[in-house]
Amino acid sequence: MESGAAAGPAPDLTLTRFPFPYTPYRIQEQFMEALYGALQAGRVGIFESPTGTGKSLSLICGALSWLRDWEEKRRQEEARLLALGAGGQDGLTPRQARLGGADTAGQPDWVTAFVQKKEERDMVDRLKEEQIRRKKREDRLEKIRHNVHLKYAAKRKRCEEDEAKRLLQLSKEALSQGAGEDALDQLDHNEEELILAEYESEDEKKVVSGLEDDDDDLEEEHVTKIYYCSRTHSQLSQFVREVQKSPFGKDTRLVALGSRQNLCVNEEVRRLSALQLINDRCMEMQRNKREKKSSEENKKRRVSRAVCPFYSYEQMQFLRDEVLVEVQDIEQLVSLGRETKACPYYGSRFAIPAAQLVVLPYQMLLHEPTRNAAGIKLKDQVVIIDEAHNLIDTITCIHSAELCCAHSQLSQYMERYRKRLKAKNLMYIKQILYLLEQFVAMLGGNVNQNPGCQAVSQTGTVLKSINDFLFQSQTDNINLFKVQRYCEKSLISRKLFGFVERYGGPASAVKINKENQKLAGLQNFLLTLQQGSDKEAGTPTSPPVEAEHDQLRTASPLMQIEGFLSALTNANQDGRVILNRQGTVGQSSLKFLLLNPAVHFAKVVEECRAVIIAGGTMQPVADFREQLLCCAGVDPARIVEFSCGHVIPPENILPIILCSGPSNQQLEFTYQTRDLPQMMDETGRILCNLCNVIPGGVVCFFPSYEYEKQVYGHWENSGLLSRLAAKKKIFQEPKKANQAEQVLVEYAKCIQRCSQTGGQMTGALLLSVVGGKMSEGINFSDDLGRCVIMVGMPYPNIRSPELQEKMTWLDKTMPRAAGQAPSRVLIENLCMKAVNQSIGRAIRHQKDFASILLLDHRYTRPAIFNKLPQWIRERTQVKSAFGSAFAELRKFHRGRLDAL
Repeated sequence: MESGAAAGPAPDLTLTRFPFPYTPYRIQEQFMEALYGALQAGRVGIFESPTGTGKSLSLICGALSWLRDWEEKRRQEEARLLALGAGGQDGLTPRQARLGGADTAGQPDWVTAFVQKKEERDMVDRLKEEQIRRKKREDRLEKIRHNVHLKYAAKRKRCEEDEAKRLLQLSKEALSQGAGEDALDQLDHNEEELILAEYESEDEKKVVSGLEDDDDDLEEEHVTKIYYCSRTHSQLSQFVREVQKSPFGKDTRLVALGSRQNLCVNEEVRRLSALQLINDRCMEMQRNKREKKSSEENKKRRVSRAVCPFYSYEQMQFLRDEVLVEVQDIEQLVSLGRETKACPYYGSRFAIPAAQLVVLPYQMLLHEPTRNAAGIKLKDQVVIIDEAHNLIDTITCIHSAELCCAHSQLSQYMERYRKRLKAKNLMYIKQILYLLEQFVAMLGGNVNQNPGCQAVSQTGTVLKSINDFLFQSQTDNINLFKVQRYCEKSLISRKLFGFVERYGGPASAVKINKENQKLAGLQNFLLTLQQGSDKEAGTPTSPPVEAEHDQLRTASPLMQIEGFLSALTNANQDGRVILNRQGTVGQSSLKFLLLNPAVHFAKVVEECRAVIIAGGTMQPVADFREQLLCCAGVDPARIVEFSCGHVIPPENILPIILCSGPSNQQLEFTYQTRDLPQMMDETGRILCNLCNVIPGGVVCFFPSYEYEKQVYGHWENSGLLSRLAAKKKIFQEPKKANQAEQVLVEYAKCIQRCSQTGGQMTGALLLSVVGGKMSEGINFSDDLGRCVIMVGMPYPNIRSPELQEKMTWLDKTMPRAAGQAPSRVLIENLCMKAVNQSIGRAIRHQKDFASILLLDHRYTRPAIFNKLPQWIRERTQVKSAFGSAFAELRKFHRGRLDAL
């Protein structure tokens, strides 16, 4: 059902306008019609299509149909204008034909006519140039598409060049044997690469970046295109495969963008594993390649400085053309890069201007510096953000940061290389050291002492505005923009990491004053202070797995400091600095919290022709409309909402809100009542009864890991667990992400085994957690999820200082909605978003069936009930007593099994 529509008369949209690989469902037709209308009218759309309804194909066919028609109309208009230009005076445009006397500014009509004719001539000349460029590109791609020999010509030439380089290197080594080089200033030969190059700021020198070769293609005009974003690498790969299978798979110029971690083919760099280290090493190699060879010092340093063999402009041009000729996902792009010895990371970026569809992860589009670095231009383009249910959290996460201290490391680095560092480098390093000293002092600590041994006198959490924090830390007189720029351009985090790799161990023999005595304290500091989110990676809101976290901690802490300094450059009213003071300074932390994600989304909606925010479960949409779009300055009249039903027949789903259990205990899982033994017993009795009549898999969601563990322990002691285990084998969701897949595999195997062998055991019961690994992105289709149970309402912890600050900020900046305070609406929306994501796990295709059980009478409240997805809400039954609910469930599952 469409809850909003584009302005003006509805376009006559027939099925011929939407090529589709099969006969689409009616809801897919409606989705594509609404999408086409939103793109045509330049709207900002919130589109909801439940998982299992073919949302990806609807997005592909609807959006690319619009793009096809748009390009055709533009070609016709260009042809008309060029014809008018060729016709000379007889082919005057309507604008020229209307010229009469003097214009409104009082100019003579011949002056006005001359100026306007010149504008028209310039426009025609531009159109001719664009046409020539487009024809040249199309001819080049067509030649590659049909001439196999061209595909291998560049590869053969590259192999010849590699062999020549190898022989040249052998000759150089033979000549230099026995010559040797004196170490400069008694430094180890390999240490040269750790020294910072001379730095000049933007005010003093325009930094020239990019490729050495100048080529017309670099200036190529960006064609009208669609940017498609999703959350994970696997989701993007799945989308590209859908494009390949669609009617547009052969004719669409598509490029898939990714991080260096996913696209790098240089094994030396890939081995670094941590994303930020890969980024820094790659950029350092580019810098090494661009550095001038004029000075003797640079010649000496160059011996130990590697350049990337895959960063070849000619080969990357070839890879760009291959990408544009045939739709390829990231895995295929990496294989092509290895085969052609060209960098897929940069080669794919060269394809952006000519591409019609650019597929990329959230953070590359939502983080402006990353967007600019990738060469992404949003002006008058279309952006589709899929899997957008957590878009607000993602933007907040990308632009928030935690601080990790690196004072001791940086101090040692400065002392060791003081004589080799230029004055500008020393000045900036001292500024960073001062900032760190003051930030640690704000936590009640001293950088010259072991943080693990420094007790904090006043524990607790304090929130400060950015200006107050900078003023109280006495750092408001430092230009953070310049310091941040220095960190980015000088690659100091990479140099410091190389230094720590060499001398970071407690047993290292670096003899630098008494700083070395505090090295063990520094290592403890690095382990105890929490790390922030990676600013380019845009990590999801879920915490990384433990192994990854340990790995990231080996990275230079300056990488996190750069993120923190960048966060402090936000406007004062848009964020807060959180000082979390615990028992010791080592246990304390500094964090920046972004309060207003709209400031970072505003430019996207301002520049784009149209923006589509899509997802399987977008309810409740108020957050997107008010917190994100309206706060970003979007006119409410420009916003269109679309929500469609599910493809499953009504009899294939049975959602029930259960108000009381088998012993008539009212179900209300508040913080005060959920720990009561009778509540946990009642939950166990409900599950025991359900497992007797529900076949296959049952997935039960709890509000938190702690509560799930508490209930499990209680059932174990009371004997309820053994009763449950007699019917269903019990699995628990692990906290560690790398163990989740194994649990799912065992869970699926158990269900399959039970369905084949029969007997008393009828399947498996999976105890999961809302917001955990199983509540998002996992498909419990068919027998894997015949019933999804939600225990209580997963409200967020309102005692969290971050959440309290967000609530306060909303109450100050947002109007009341339907008599409710914005903070109250936020809490309910966060809860129901989590519920909707979890209960949507079960129904995954048209012939699937499942029951959904919400265990809490509070779900019947209108404000809560109306936030359920429409396709679930309109089929939900409210049961005040367990008996009638149990009878309904038994009837439903027996009926569905009989129908199979």
